[in-house]
Amino acid sequence: MIGRLKGELIEKQPPHLLLDLHGVGYEVEASMNTFFRLPDIGQIVVLHTHFVVREDAQLLYGFIDKKERSLFRSLIKANGVGPKMAISILSGMTTEEFIGCLQREDAAALTRIPGVGKKTAERLIVELKDKLKILQQDEPADFQLTGTDLPNQAQHFAGCREEAESALVALGYKPVHATKAVIQAEQQLGMNVSTEELIRLALKSMISG
Repeated sequence: MIGRLKGELIEKQPPHLLLDLHGVGYEVEASMNTFFRLPDIGQIVVLHTHFVVREDAQLLYGFIDKKERSLFRSLIKANGVGPKMAISILSGMTTEEFIGCLQREDAAALTRIPGVGKKTAERLIVELKDKLKILQQDEPADFQLTGTDLPNQAQHFAGCREEAESALVALGYKPVHATKAVIQAEQQLGMNVSTEELIRLALKSMISG
């Protein structure tokens, strides 16, 4: 089991990233909440990981803190929830927002996430509500984060738009909805923006309805 990785962040293509550890590149899939907190390319990052072995693939999922990984592990133990849906849930809302849904028994909010139907949302609430104490335990973030100066060129802006739309489609949103949400986010943020900011605002608008 690979439980933790510390290395140089060399690629970020939401929801995938690549870490270099002593010359070996590890492909990792992460939620948008983890992506929002990653340092710049070339910086050192520590990720808490969960390794999934299937007949047709070996997949590594990375999380910026143990609390998010704990929620991921609880989600994939729930009936009918696999890693892909768990990542979508963790991309659509923060750990605290998900815990709030459990406390309020707010199935409607969960159904706004791609792939989560009413029955699945209700089942998640029933199966995970008794784990609230575990999920609410705070874990310190273990990563290095530095500031970033974003360029303001049109080429950079177009690239951010394309990456944001691709990330949303990868999370299960329809291309037309992803494009619309990104355009709306652009109108609010302007051209001096990052891919992560576009995704964050686009996700917020789609989850809130």
